[in-house]
Formats: sequence, structure tokens, C-alpha cells
Amino acid sequence: MATFTSTLPDDLLKLLHEKATQLNLPKNKLIEKALSIYLNQINRVEYIQSYQQMESDLDVLGMAEEGMQDYLKQVEG
Repeated sequence: MATFTSTLPDDLLKLLHEKATQLNLPKNKLIEKALSIYLNQINRVEYIQSYQQMESDLDVLGMAEEGMQDYLKQVEG
């Protein structure tokens, strides 16, 4: 595991200390979990945005419609 050093504003560091104490967790574990959750949320937002962009892409919509037609033929078949 690598070591990472950073600076934080005093008020944020105080909140981190308070919450880590309350949860009985080391501060680094709390930061690790929080960062993991945050990065996962960013990935989810990017995923949603990619689908929203495809929503207006006529080529993608055409491929999706063709795929659904093929699927319905297989189901009915």
C-alpha cells in the first residue's frame, strides 16, 4: 500500500477527527471509505450522462430499434 500525504482545511480536519472518533475508526480508514464512495458516485454520474448523450444520438437509437426488432422476432419465433 502506498503512502499519501495531503493538507486539509482545519475545519475539515476537525470534522474528520470527530467523526472518526464517533465511529471508532482510524482517520485514514474513514478517508479511504469516503473517497471510495465518492469516486463510485462520479463513475455512476458519468455512466448516466453517457446514456443521456446516447438518447439524442439517432444512430444509436436506430441500432437499438433494429436490435429490438430482432429480439421480438426471436421471442415470437
